Amino acid sequence: MMAVLGALPPAGDRWAFEMKWDGVRALAYVEGGAVRLVSRSAKDITVAYPELHMLGGAVGGRDLVLDGEIVAFDEDDRPSFEALQPRMHQRRPARIAELVNAVPVTYLLFDVLHVGTEAVVGRPYTERRELLEEIVTPGARWQVPVWFSGRGSGEQAVDLSRQWRLEGVVAKRLDSPYRVGRRSAEWTKVKNLRTQEVVIGGWKPGAGRRAGTIGSLLLGVRDATGHLLFAGHVGTGFTEAALRDLAARLAPLTREDSPFDGPVPREHAREARWVEPMLVGEVRFGEWTGDGMMRHPSWRGLRSDKDPADVRRENGDPGRRAG
Repeated sequence: MMAVLGALPPAGDRWAFEMKWDGVRALAYVEGGAVRLVSRSAKDITVAYPELHMLGGAVGGRDLVLDGEIVAFDEDDRPSFEALQPRMHQRRPARIAELVNAVPVTYLLFDVLHVGTEAVVGRPYTERRELLEEIVTPGARWQVPVWFSGRGSGEQAVDLSRQWRLEGVVAKRLDSPYRVGRRSAEWTKVKNLRTQEVVIGGWKPGAGRRAGTIGSLLLGVRDATGHLLFAGHVGTGFTEAALRDLAARLAPLTREDSPFDGPVPREHAREARWVEPMLVGEVRFGEWTGDGMMRHPSWRGLRSDKDPADVRRENGDPGRRAG
């Protein structure tokens, strides 16, 4: 189940509020004490996070399907998508072993879909949360974070998310089932920061200190009909390691013509190196311009957990209350 971007629901007692963690979504399939982790794009990512394998011993011997977010913390103990980047794409066991010590992850669990042979997705949110808290024993690398409910809890959760400098909150209807594979307003994400998933459609060579590598990425977002429209370029927020990784990933995707379904401004098309639109990234940005461009985007990292066909423009004003 996926959330829509929106405003904080009206005051009342029909909603629960959770923190929005800045990580990657993952389902955990626990069977016979073994754990298999699957990304939102249905990729098996178990090998990347060995510190989570012991979760299988913390569920009372039950077979389960759990939902949650894998996060890494920065030096200020804040969930950081940038800090998670080295872990997301790594599949070499020796390097993973090094990263487990350098950048350990934590699995923040917020839902349960199956218990044994029983699907519990049809039960309301409150029952699933109670079941989750009853079954999972917290550990050093997995937790069941707190949630808030009752009048005024939305404002309290948003205030705390801002104090803790988190990405925002997710409001969930107390009586909502878990709608597998669907995006529903019964789960509404309220962001403190504007972020957008983007598809990489090309790049431009750098100059000066960036000579010989990527200067900026040309970005697209799909419209309601699935057409990939040019949405701007990003040239900031990259580490040298990120640039090297991007160059290696983009090299085999080279193509002769633009992958965008529509015009690309001449100043961006000039000297562009076009690529197949196969890679998804995420940027932070200021606002959308009238002509559909992102103002002042900054690169956050690749999203191997997202399908380029699913990338759509996210609308809405962070933190605003619904009328």
